Amino acid sequence: MSLALYHPEHGYYARAARRTGRNGDFFTSVDVGPIFGALLARQFGEMWRLVRDQESGARDPNPNPDPGSRIPDPDFDLVEAAASNGQLARDILDAAQAHDPEFYTAIRLHLVESSASARAAHQEMLAPHSAKLVASSAKLPDVVHGVIYANELLDALPVHSVVMTEHGLREHYVDLQDGRLVERAGRPSSGALEHYLAAAGARLEPGMRAEINLAALAWMTRACLALHRGFLLLVDYGHEARELFSPTHASGTLATFERHTTNGGRTPWLDDPGNRDITSHVDLSTIRRTAEELGCATLGVLDQTYFLMALGLADLVDGADMSVTAIRRRLAVKTLLVPGGLGSTHKVMVFARNVGSPELRGLTGVRRLT
Repeated sequence: MSLALYHPEHGYYARAARRTGRNGDFFTSVDVGPIFGALLARQFGEMWRLVRDQESGARDPNPNPDPGSRIPDPDFDLVEAAASNGQLARDILDAAQAHDPEFYTAIRLHLVESSASARAAHQEMLAPHSAKLVASSAKLPDVVHGVIYANELLDALPVHSVVMTEHGLREHYVDLQDGRLVERAGRPSSGALEHYLAAAGARLEPGMRAEINLAALAWMTRACLALHRGFLLLVDYGHEARELFSPTHASGTLATFERHTTNGGRTPWLDDPGNRDITSHVDLSTIRRTAEELGCATLGVLDQTYFLMALGLADLVDGADMSVTAIRRRLAVKTLLVPGGLGSTHKVMVFARNVGSPELRGLTGVRRLT
C-alpha cells in the first residue's frame, strides 16, 4: 500500500497533483466548491481569536492598556497536511480575506504534501495569497502555534492487513504467483499489531479480517508533539473501535476506488498498483486515545453534517434566488449534508493543546456520531 500510493515515481498520489473531483477517482468535500473552505475559515478565525486573547492577556495583564501601546496580534499558523494542490487552503484564504481580514492578516500558511507534483502546483494555486505561504514541504513543521488540519489523510495511510485464525492472529503479506500479486498469511511482522487490538478492546473471531493503521498513530504523535499551542482538526471517515472491529466489518474495510467506482474482486488492492486509490476506515477511538495520551484534549467527535450546520451552512442558501450560481450553491450544500454522503460518512475530530477546553462554534450544535 505504501509503494502503490506513495512511491515517488510510480505511486498513485505521486503521479498527479490532484486525484479528486469529477475527472478523478473520488469526491471530497473540497470538490463540492468553496463552501467547505469558507466554513473552515469561520472556525479557524474563532480559534485564532481564542489563542490571541489568551496570549495577549498573558503578555499584558493591564486590563485597560493604552491603545497606542497595544501589543501586535500574534501570528497564527495554518498547517494543512495532505494539502494536495492547495485548493482547500485557497478556499480558506479567499474566505478569510473577504470576510475576516483581521484573521487573514495573522495567518502563516504551511502546506504539507508528499507528492512533488502536487507541491509544484502550490505557488500557482496560492498566487493571490503568496505572501501568506510560509512553506510547501513533505514534512510537518517542528513547532506550530495555531491549527493543524487535514481532510481525508488518515484513511489513505498504509495499513497492516490482518486476519484471525484458529491458531491466532496472522498478517497478510504480498507475494508473486504466476505473474500476479497475491496474499500470503504469515506471523505478524510486529508485536505492535496484537498490542493495538488489545488496547482497542477488539476481539476478532476466527475468519475476521481487519486493518491496523500504525502509520496513523505515528502521524498523530508527530502532529500532537509539534502542536505547542492551538488546535488539531481532522476530517475523515471511520468508526469507533467497537464497530470497526465487529462482525459488521468482518471482511475488513480495505477498498479501492477508480473513476468513482469501488473495484470488485477478492483483493482489488493488489491489481494494477499505482493506478487506483487504496483506503481503509479510520479507528476513531484509537486516534482519540492517542491524542489524549500525548497531552491533547478532545473537544468533539461528530458527523461532518452537524459540524458544518453549527458553522452556519444553512445561512449560505437563498431559496428565493434562482440564478445559476445560487442553484449550484444549493446543490453543493445538499451534497455536504445528504445522509449517507459526505455529511454522515465523514467525521470531524477536534483536539486542543494548551488552550483549555473552549466551546467552539462548530461543536455547539448536535454532536451526533453515526
